Amino acid sequence: MTTTNSKNSTAALTPLFAKDYNVYINHTDAGGIVYHANHLVFFENCRRDWFGQIGLNGYFLQTDNGDIQHFVVSQADLQYKRAILLDEVISVRVDKVELKPASMIFYQSIHRHMVGSTATDSSNSLLSSGKIVIACVQNQVQAEPISNDKSDTTAANNAPMRPIRVPHKLRSAIEQAISEQIGS
Repeated sequence: MTTTNSKNSTAALTPLFAKDYNVYINHTDAGGIVYHANHLVFFENCRRDWFGQIGLNGYFLQTDNGDIQHFVVSQADLQYKRAILLDEVISVRVDKVELKPASMIFYQSIHRHMVGSTATDSSNSLLSSGKIVIACVQNQVQAEPISNDKSDTTAANNAPMRPIRVPHKLRSAIEQAISEQIGS
């Protein structure tokens, strides 16, 4: 997918996925404005819902030999444009995805839901946008229990997870979703 250097390039693209969410009191501060960290929660919920739509059952994948692979956020860069308010309906979007060997970069946005608006007519409705890097990792199974002996540093040196390549099934599903969006 090509991008432009325009400030509003996210708004001009048809999103890969968009879903409306209601803003409840638990999302907001005392003034009825969505707390800044909850923008990340809405982005996360949208990614999870998109994964479900393209046939992926969540963030945990099991390999043929029983290893568990999953995802962790390794970077989040957010830009807040306008306040999100209590009782609003917002459209949260996956605008673009870049697949790297061991990570995925999601470009997402939150828009004020406007009755009768289209995905490409949303430059005035942008509330926030984000670039979120998701790293693929695999849990490391500890062969021995952690010792209570303070001099034993073996457990401290064993990382609980290691980076891995983006699983083929996930990569294929995302590539297909991107190609379908480009073709439409």
